[in-house]
Amino acid sequence: MPEDRTHKVSCSSFTYELEVAFEILSGKWVPLIIWHLADGEPKRFGEMRRLMPKVTQKMLTQQLRALEKHGIVSRKVYQEVPPAVEYSLTEMGLKLIPIFESVNGWAVEYLDKRDG
Repeated sequence: MPEDRTHKVSCSSFTYELEVAFEILSGKWVPLIIWHLADGEPKRFGEMRRLMPKVTQKMLTQQLRALEKHGIVSRKVYQEVPPAVEYSLTEMGLKLIPIFESVNGWAVEYLDKRDG
């Protein structure tokens, strides 16, 4: 089955719009990718790997490509030897930052109460 038919984002098989958001943001490393790009500074692939040492090269590549496909991350290739690639958040990706900051605040509060 073509990938487009299996994803709610591309085939409109969702019941609630919230499902689309969770599908786009559901990858294990997606929140961290977005969080590391939130400062507005473009990051090279190698820098992203250093920031997230537990992610494999293959998984980081897959999740960056998916975010690029959904218009959350922008990929810029510089024609040099070796080619340099930088990733940054798009305008739509930047709109996620206040949401992530809020979720981070919730997590801090949750952990304080759980441990307290």
